[in-house]
Amino acid sequence: MKQLYEGKTKNVMLDEETGIVHLFFKDSATGENGVFDPGSNTVGGSVEGKGKVGLEVSKYFFELMEKNNIPTHYLGADIDQGLMKVRNLTVPRLEFIVRYFTAGSMCRRFTLEEGIPFNPPYAEVTLKDDEQGDPLISERICLMKGILKEGQYEEAQNVVLKVGEVLKNELATMNLTLIDFKIEVGYDESGKIFVADEITPDIWRVKDTEGNIPNQIDCAKMILEKIK
Repeated sequence: MKQLYEGKTKNVMLDEETGIVHLFFKDSATGENGVFDPGSNTVGGSVEGKGKVGLEVSKYFFELMEKNNIPTHYLGADIDQGLMKVRNLTVPRLEFIVRYFTAGSMCRRFTLEEGIPFNPPYAEVTLKDDEQGDPLISERICLMKGILKEGQYEEAQNVVLKVGEVLKNELATMNLTLIDFKIEVGYDESGKIFVADEITPDIWRVKDTEGNIPNQIDCAKMILEKIK
């Protein structure tokens, strides 16, 4: 397979014989100074087997989204190879964030205490740009830069809010409360939107019944035990 793009936790691969695109889930995890953190922009280390665990969790949640009539790029998974077969989409360099409680960078930006609830959820969009620190971006700037077309910003936010409802409700059955999450979307040649990237603890923060916030490694293992 030809590598099209190397990310922090996944690589985008192309099968040149079939033209099929795959995501390869790596064992690397985001974090800093030896502490794993899904909100970090740097790779904090590697954990053997993390990629396959993440793929299995992502498979579960993508299939759950499809059952709830939310279109995704997921087409299948080979757990042993660590590969997820996906639709060939155009994915803008944006992350759509939904917050149910204050946490992480939001608290640092606005000097807020952790854990203040949002009702309704608070939505943000950031530009994926490590050098600029993934700055917040508005619909107007997305249009000016040609990242999105008219109407796609609001459409994507609406889809992502639906993802959040399904995700929040499912995690609640596992005694986990969703704090926030970030996700990507992509578009096919006709402009139809699909949820893209992954749906794993690498993109969310949760708290358990005792108020603890597990890192993405421990959370993935916990969820895998519940879905198997």
